[in-house]
Amino acid sequence: MQARDRTPGRASAPGGPARGGQLDSTPVSTSASGRQSGARANQRALQESIKKLIVDRGLVPGSPLPTEFELMEELEVSRHPLREAMKALEAVGIVDIRHGYGTYVGSVPLSALEAGLAFRSALSVRGDHADIRNLLEVRELIESGLVGHVLAAYDRLDFDTLDEAVTEMEKEAEQGRYAPGQDWRFHETLYRPLGNDLVLDLLQVFWKVFHTLDPALARADDVPEVTAQRHRAILEALRAKDEPALRAAVDEHFRGIRARVTISAGGTAP
Repeated sequence: MQARDRTPGRASAPGGPARGGQLDSTPVSTSASGRQSGARANQRALQESIKKLIVDRGLVPGSPLPTEFELMEELEVSRHPLREAMKALEAVGIVDIRHGYGTYVGSVPLSALEAGLAFRSALSVRGDHADIRNLLEVRELIESGLVGHVLAAYDRLDFDTLDEAVTEMEKEAEQGRYAPGQDWRFHETLYRPLGNDLVLDLLQVFWKVFHTLDPALARADDVPEVTAQRHRAILEALRAKDEPALRAAVDEHFRGIRARVTISAGGTAP
């Protein structure tokens, strides 16, 4: 088969790849920076073509992708850029390369999101704390917005596990210790009955990021005993089906975290 021209300094058209994901041949600058820019544009276009192929064929996580040769033919691209595109997609979980077996549609975990947020938040600790405040605001908006959904799922809630988690937090607090594992156990048990795995995964990402940053944040009035009390207040309001009290308890829980971020940024706790 006759080899096709794969000049790396060519960018895709503004409308994206043409037939079968073929990259446009419109020339770009011949300078070194122009060639690099064109190569990056071609890579982005190729990655988008692969994602479109997955969607258009209705493939689901775990489904096998066409072979490398078939993809080269269909997308009209050579082996090296295709492999580079696959590596980039594997890094974010879109594809799963199993050497010796083939390439499959990935499950798209949130590990990349977690790593990115953790890095930005770590930088934020040394700066103006804006990213940390933004992340906390998103988490608070999600959890506050779920109050009604949690109450609606009342009959499916595992109150025994919720109580066990808070009791363990209280026992650790008596020794002056926090119980982060029980803290997450409480929140996971609270939201799992909602049946929305994406919400649970997002909240776990946020929780892990803040847990990683915990040593770098100033302490406010959230000593272990107070932290345990705030979780107990959420549980008791939930048990009583008292929505106003539950919303107030959730707000108080986040007030403590907000105070830590504010103090860490050099402000005064509200």
